[in-house]
Amino acid sequence: MTGTLNKVMLIGHLGDVVKMHYFDDKNCVGRFSLATNETYTNKQTNEKVTNTEWHNIVVRNKGAEIGEKY
Repeated sequence: MTGTLNKVMLIGHLGDVVKMHYFDDKNCVGRFSLATNETYTNKQTNEKVTNTEWHNIVVRNKGAEIGEKY
């Protein structure tokens, strides 16, 4: 599958601070976890159900530096 691109927009809650790793050639990598929630109403019980899914995010260079700031 050459030439394919998958793009996702995740909107959620930050799980922890961005953990930065710097390399000798002025590159860096930032890692953090992000929680997204899905909420729906169970039709049988009429109860509100919330599922939380955790995502491990890795960003490089400029994206990592911006994430570390904010």
